[in-house]
Amino acid sequence: MDTAVRQHRASAYKSVAAWSSVADNDPQRLIQMLYDGALERIAMARGCMLNRQLAEKAQLLTRVIAIVGELRGSLDLVRGGVVAANLDDLYDYVTRRLIAANAGDDPQALDEVAGLLRELRDAWQAVAHRRTGQPA
Repeated sequence: MDTAVRQHRASAYKSVAAWSSVADNDPQRLIQMLYDGALERIAMARGCMLNRQLAEKAQLLTRVIAIVGELRGSLDLVRGGVVAANLDDLYDYVTRRLIAANAGDDPQALDEVAGLLRELRDAWQAVAHRRTGQPA
């Protein structure tokens, strides 16, 4: 087996192990990491869009859509009531805007989505801090 392949597999294993550890020990932190990862990739995709690096842009936005899918999949629509239903609708909207931004090379759509996700991340952080008694 090639050394580069071994290093890639080891790196992937470490990444999965880190995410799993966070998910097991602090699910609130995992949600924050998902929001942060989505926002980072949107910023990178915006740069790729402006520099006409279309393949890279598409890959990054595909990853963002997957992250939003994870956030959406984590919703408990039964116990979460109206809040979960509203978030489900918002995540659906965000996904559609990401697809449109990718298809139309629309940086304003990316800005809109980033603003929405930033608001959600900040609200999530505020709730998490209230639960733990830490200042926001």
